[in-house]
Amino acid sequence: MFKYIILSQNSLDINIFDSINKAMIKRSIIILIFLLPFLQFAQDFSALWTGHYSYYNITDVVNAGNKIYAASQNAIFSYDTQTKEFNEITTVNGLSGEDISTIYYSDTYNLLVVGYENGLIEIIFNDNKNVLTVVDIAEKATINNVDKRINHINAYENIIYISTNYGISVFDLERLEFGDTYFIGNSGSQLKVSQTTIHNGFIYAACQNNSGIRKADLSNPNLIDYQNWQQISSGNFVGVQTLNNTLYATHSNKRIYRVENDVLTRLFQYNQTPLKLITHNNSLIVTLRNAVYIYDTNFNLTHEIPVSTDFSTLYSAASISNNTLFIGTRDFGALKIPLSNTNTIEELHPDCPLLNTPFAITAGPNNLWLTFGDHDLFNNPYPLNSRGFSHYKNNTWTNTPYSDVFGAKNLKVTAINPFNNNQVYIGSYFSGLLEVNDEIPTFLHNETNSGLKPLVHPNPNYIDIRISAMSFDENGNLWILNNRTENPLKVLNPSNNSWISYDLKEVIPTTTENTGYQDIIIDSNQYKWIGSYNRGLIAFNENGGNKLIKNIAFEDQNMPSEIILSLALDKRNQLWIGTFRGLRVLYDTANIFENDDISVNEIIIEEDGIAKELLFQQQITSIKVDGSNNKWIGTDSAGLFYLSSDGQKTIHHFTKDNSPLPSNSITDLSIDNTNGTVYIASSKGLLSFKSGGSSTQEDFETAHVYPNPVRPKFNMVDEKIKIKGLSENVNIKITDITGNLVAEAESKTNLRYKNFNLEIDGGTAYWNGKNLANNLVASGVYLIMLSDLDNFETKVLKLMVVR
Repeated sequence: MFKYIILSQNSLDINIFDSINKAMIKRSIIILIFLLPFLQFAQDFSALWTGHYSYYNITDVVNAGNKIYAASQNAIFSYDTQTKEFNEITTVNGLSGEDISTIYYSDTYNLLVVGYENGLIEIIFNDNKNVLTVVDIAEKATINNVDKRINHINAYENIIYISTNYGISVFDLERLEFGDTYFIGNSGSQLKVSQTTIHNGFIYAACQNNSGIRKADLSNPNLIDYQNWQQISSGNFVGVQTLNNTLYATHSNKRIYRVENDVLTRLFQYNQTPLKLITHNNSLIVTLRNAVYIYDTNFNLTHEIPVSTDFSTLYSAASISNNTLFIGTRDFGALKIPLSNTNTIEELHPDCPLLNTPFAITAGPNNLWLTFGDHDLFNNPYPLNSRGFSHYKNNTWTNTPYSDVFGAKNLKVTAINPFNNNQVYIGSYFSGLLEVNDEIPTFLHNETNSGLKPLVHPNPNYIDIRISAMSFDENGNLWILNNRTENPLKVLNPSNNSWISYDLKEVIPTTTENTGYQDIIIDSNQYKWIGSYNRGLIAFNENGGNKLIKNIAFEDQNMPSEIILSLALDKRNQLWIGTFRGLRVLYDTANIFENDDISVNEIIIEEDGIAKELLFQQQITSIKVDGSNNKWIGTDSAGLFYLSSDGQKTIHHFTKDNSPLPSNSITDLSIDNTNGTVYIASSKGLLSFKSGGSSTQEDFETAHVYPNPVRPKFNMVDEKIKIKGLSENVNIKITDITGNLVAEAESKTNLRYKNFNLEIDGGTAYWNGKNLANNLVASGVYLIMLSDLDNFETKVLKLMVVR
């Protein structure tokens, strides 16, 4: 997988491939890979990353011979009409993650051209893995960002004409370079162009802002001169297209026109403004939000496909392939409809979650729960949303729509019952607590049937039950934060459905003084740690009815903000605190109630010889601890940090620029400790990263090595030999049968992803088969000696390598 970035000195009009032999390019565009040393190659992320993008909401659909391509918000899928196979193209394959506005497929060059809202253009080669990124428009400083949107891409011979909100840009697909830019407004001003087409030797442009249809002689070498463009009509036109020898245009007044000798004749008025106007062979296709119309060359209506009652949605685009209509929709991906029987409708999209806006995620053993309810920083959930939830298990998504959740709005946080993983509770930030058993919503706990209460409001008839955070204790009781109520801390015993409520008046006297709570976790002492909005960190212990409460919120306690967004307890019972303005750690959690002079600590690191505070002033949205006690920290704008157990080493700092993250805004994190998979919810989609940091074990009873034996076809360097079932603090020595040391590693030193031959990540070690001289080992028997550095337990494993 390659990613190329075209950079130019003079932006839109520079020719960057003049020195390249044109005939060579015609034979194979891929030759560019070897001829252009300044093109940048992207890392292949597919080995460690997986994109979990949603494909229900489709922006555009295009025909590509025996395939169709459908673009969602920031990812694309292809569907092979013969094999029925799907293929996903995401940030893992090199896409930017920006919002897609249109796509175009070139049969001549076997390329998919992707246009974006921000002016970026990406060209995907036929194998769907090589991505060429063209940044000229996106980085053009003299054009406002809002005007860089790519509205349409039209091809003529080797040229594509790119319609934008500023005018038309020309790009040569053969030479892979920009040509001229046409500013065709009055006096050469910028003008919003919706679409272009070629007709009888002229280029026609459908324009907005009452600028009508404009045309220019394609043979004129000076089309950059606005005076060579003629306006043939006024009005706001949204489309223009040629079918055989006839020119058609669609208008924002909902009408379609035939254009003959530059005279417009009204043909039909729709009930909505047309969105797309395209041609396919001898058909003209008009897409509206509620219908698709197909006409023949004489403008006879051959098919009208309204929105089906079985697929109640809005249309976005349509295309035809092999006598089959494919319609992009807002809610069902692409609909496949044979033109021979338009009553037969098939929903098409890869397996995926409901939406591309994950807000909260919770991982269990080999599964993940995903919700989409949200609120702003001030805990305001309005405007309310009506969305279901998604569950990922055995590499398959099960999506539960809003119609099945008893009307619960703004579904937010999820808690998995540790004594029954098939039972989960999902907190709504408006409607109460949804109980789900075996993936089926079964009960909604609200003010009428539970201990939950609506927020305190002047209107007693106003019902708004806000569940912000939940956590199970060691006895299987569910602790719940019920925001803006007199007794906000609730406890549910799922076994008998009994409820207990606690107030927090010692630190928050009235409900009006706190708009909500963000997080709750429970430590090994069964202390409850609560992150509040404006009272900082709260420690609570019911203490047999004599409750203990204390908070840490102020500057003299070294707290940088009273707004606590995320909490995590590590394996040493140290509390990591994510605030609105930085990171803090409470090292002595056991004595919180006895210590009258309690404070939290920042982490000081050395950077370029200067002592600095780690994540200074960053908004910390989520903190999670993996199997090796390392910390994963998500931020609102700086991406994702993977830190060593003490925070002193940054193992990785993932951003939009160096990873498949589609956004630097991380909304939530969750780790499946059974396999070390880190799930990352960003503002533009969900991804997972195979960290390998599985949970450590108390002893070496289950320790084993695999594959064993290592056979000749196994790629030790890339796939790694794995040693599982390790304890938290372990030394590993690998020797040959005669006792010669081959490799050695320790848990806190040889961290994964630091290019050691033998690396340890949590309960798993990874060996690339190389010795201390960095050479692959020979065939033979190798001894793996495990030593626990805390309790001095040892174990020896044998490994056979066959090369």
